[in-house]
Amino acid sequence: MKRFLFGFSLLILSISADAQKLRSEKGSITFFSDGAIEDITATNTAAGSMLNAATGELVFIVPILEFRFSNSLMREHFNEKYMETEKYPKSSFTGKLIGFDAAKTGEQNVKAIGKLTMHGVSKDVEIPGTVEFASGKATVKSKFVVKLADYNIKIPTIVFQNIAEKVELKIDFTYKTI
Repeated sequence: MKRFLFGFSLLILSISADAQKLRSEKGSITFFSDGAIEDITATNTAAGSMLNAATGELVFIVPILEFRFSNSLMREHFNEKYMETEKYPKSSFTGKLIGFDAAKTGEQNVKAIGKLTMHGVSKDVEIPGTVEFASGKATVKSKFVVKLADYNIKIPTIVFQNIAEKVELKIDFTYKTI
């Protein structure tokens, strides 16, 4: 946890000091795997994020161990066999929101362009989403699909019917001014 906080602090410092900074300490990341035999869903409410409203710079860090499943065996397999959480304890995104104006209120369609890092692999991504500014707060939401093979996440052949090759990720961060 100390490494997570230290890494998050470094990302906070990388956002310019004179801009309007927004922070979300308990964002929600949910993933859904549509398996032939069983659907798998997990939610993580320990994700942290920073948004620079002046430049659109966005970072978020997700501690992998914090995903919660409907049963403990799913959680154990997720952390040990698929995500190798001891070796890769976090996932992150660093990039910029394109197509938004911090001066506007209401919902705006945006794209987050940057690097998504999972399982030790970083990929350039373009993620659709929305941003809503109101009363000094901002909400960022997105839903997108990730191919596990793109991040070297292997599915053992014995359970290939249980886990989809692509998973849906939903992101929901509510930010407050720092």
